[in-house]
Amino acid sequence: MISSLPRRLAAETLGTAFLVATVVGSGIMADTLARDAALALLANTLATGAMLVVLITTLGPISGAHFNPAISLIFALKGDLSRRDAGVYVLGQVVGGIAGTVIAHAMFALPLLQNSLRIRTGGAQWLSEGVASFGLAATILAGLRFERKAVPWLVGLYICAAYWFTASTSFANPAVAIARSLTDTFSGIRAIDLPGFILAELAGALCALIAMTWLLQAPADNAAIQTAEEQS
Repeated sequence: MISSLPRRLAAETLGTAFLVATVVGSGIMADTLARDAALALLANTLATGAMLVVLITTLGPISGAHFNPAISLIFALKGDLSRRDAGVYVLGQVVGGIAGTVIAHAMFALPLLQNSLRIRTGGAQWLSEGVASFGLAATILAGLRFERKAVPWLVGLYICAAYWFTASTSFANPAVAIARSLTDTFSGIRAIDLPGFILAELAGALCALIAMTWLLQAPADNAAIQTAEEQS
């Protein structure tokens, strides 16, 4: 049963808010308790991956648990989401992400909105975001094709890995990137660096859609060939 658009919008907004609150809040906590940058990043990684598993499992049946404009875009291009609904999803994701930053700051008694001064720019960072988004989109598309029930764990585990194998620590999400530009804490990014990140994230997701559309149809094509050979 498909939920009504208002319920799906609420799920996307709420889910993105909790995701960003987890990213920002765990970053603040980790940076406060651990003076070692690697340990702080590990704590941030585990909290984010765990929250993704929870959010996708609980809210996925309502909205699909995109929590990410890049993912909503590729589902719209696939025809699984109308353009109108995709636009509403993106709005909810951005608003939810900003709310998540505000909530995280409030929980740690920080100014509700900050101007991030953390520099994240350059070719290596953009390539990292493209790769991270490609892998995330590919994981979701393949997971839905072969093991739908495992998608929450696949996404959570992928993001945990991508935190560590990418130079950018895998934002892989335009709404999250926007929200993180409003915190000058462990997980922040300068607003001026957002365009490069967002373009790379969208490009990575689009490349994944193209690649996986071809790759995931290969078994069906093989089956058709085998059937034709048997009939001949």
